[in-house]
Amino acid sequence: MNAAFPIRYVEPVYRPPSEAESLILPVTDGCSWNKCTFCEMYTAPQKRFRARDEDEVMDSIRRSGEVFGDQVRRVFLADGDALVLPTRRLLAILEAIRSHLPSVRRISSYCLARNLKRKTVAELVALREAGLQFAYLGAESGDDEVLARVNKGETHDSTREALDKLGEAGITRSVMLLNGLGGEALSTQHADNSARLINATQPEYLATLVVSFPRGDARLKAGFPDWQPLSQQGLFVEMERLLSQLELRRTVFRSDHASNWLVLKGTLGADKDRLLAQVRAAIAAPEQAPLRPAWARGL
Repeated sequence: MNAAFPIRYVEPVYRPPSEAESLILPVTDGCSWNKCTFCEMYTAPQKRFRARDEDEVMDSIRRSGEVFGDQVRRVFLADGDALVLPTRRLLAILEAIRSHLPSVRRISSYCLARNLKRKTVAELVALREAGLQFAYLGAESGDDEVLARVNKGETHDSTREALDKLGEAGITRSVMLLNGLGGEALSTQHADNSARLINATQPEYLATLVVSFPRGDARLKAGFPDWQPLSQQGLFVEMERLLSQLELRRTVFRSDHASNWLVLKGTLGADKDRLLAQVRAAIAAPEQAPLRPAWARGL
């Protein structure tokens, strides 16, 4: 571990955009599933999954307290699915954060739906009471065929059960969907069943990203050989179909990741009409020069 910094990182390190100002605390390396064919985040050899040594994690927390004092307000538990750890270990980590970083007001992590099958609602309540208030769950799609084609290892029902369990425990949920994941062939059912999943679970936050393959799509096509990417126009049409079917009481919606072609922000349902108008305006103007994604516009 670098003596100048209290935490050892294994690159590349990922975190949600909203955790930009958080202290990233690895409690695992990699992802315990790591079989999704659309995801390249944890495929590097050095990111092979393992739980971090408990003594190392505790020492990182203690040293972070010594180095940063009361400057840390948020902590994000990395890597891909901190909730794979036994509840006992997570409670010890949360207690150490509370002890050594007393100014922390929010602790969050990624979460795989499959890992919540091993945890009761009572365990999740205990984690929330110990400080874990926020979980990011990558649903990707609510359609069983899309999920099977990309080897997600989940179904519509298993994702719904996980989100319901988090909600019952009072943990704030941020759900991610992948615009375009079904390709041209499955776009309609991807949008329809994703809307059905979100309506059923009413998460506090919803985000959409555009599926992309910086290293090529060969891994995806091994299990989804007829997958063809949606055009920019196709992505907008799919987004319009999703939004039009969402019936949400109060969900903060963001489509402003670097991968998105059209930045959308609002609260559903209060801003549903405005967001739909933005998407429909983009659909109605195909003759214009293609928009650049957000990352190319410096957003």
